[in-house]
Amino acid sequence: MATRRRGQLIDGVLLLDKPEGLSSNHALQRARRTLDARKAGHTGTLDPFATGLLVCCFGRATKISATMLEADKAYEATLAFGEETDSGDLTGNVTAQAADFAGVAKDALEAALPAFRGPISQVPPMYSALKRDGKPLYEYARQGIELEREARCVVIHELTVLECTPRSARLYVRCSKGTYIRTLAQDIGRALGCYAHLSALRRTELGPFNIDDAFSLDTLQAMEDPMSALLAIESLPTEILPKKLQSEG
Repeated sequence: MATRRRGQLIDGVLLLDKPEGLSSNHALQRARRTLDARKAGHTGTLDPFATGLLVCCFGRATKISATMLEADKAYEATLAFGEETDSGDLTGNVTAQAADFAGVAKDALEAALPAFRGPISQVPPMYSALKRDGKPLYEYARQGIELEREARCVVIHELTVLECTPRSARLYVRCSKGTYIRTLAQDIGRALGCYAHLSALRRTELGPFNIDDAFSLDTLQAMEDPMSALLAIESLPTEILPKKLQSEG
């Protein structure tokens, strides 16, 4: 006998503030269970160490996923100066260190950033989900294998310094799809001549959505009516709705 799929037929979008330490799918599934929703998906993965805006879609709203994957994104990225890692972030192994590193001056950082604004060329990192011969690059990386990757063009719309100390800096980055913030951090470190990697990453914007409107998992699970956190399809901006969803009303 076939097992009936569990959950209710729910349509809508939840703006979730993903906590550190959870994969995007784990966070999505916890939200899905809280809402008792049958069908769920999200519109862009965050690494487990990253936090911030995860747009979770339920029922018919999952049809916006393709549109949202094309959307611009914004982040607060914290760079640690002095070391580069194989993953480009704090989860990796150190592969290079600056000798006699005395720190980075804010004016030196400001002077380096203009080269990274506008259209730039990036080589995707080995620790990424891009596939080669049907296998994600990160699987090769975990085996110690490095493959040639073609550089591709991305656009950095905004890049500004929010905070800066000699050993770290927090940057605001608004960018096009396909941008790797880990690669950006690494390239900025190389331009400064001291190496760098991401020590923290928080997504604050995705398309028309903002982290200020997001709910944490703890808040969602504590709500008497968690369904009230959902955005109805009818309330979503028209530009992110595919024609089929618009015609369905």
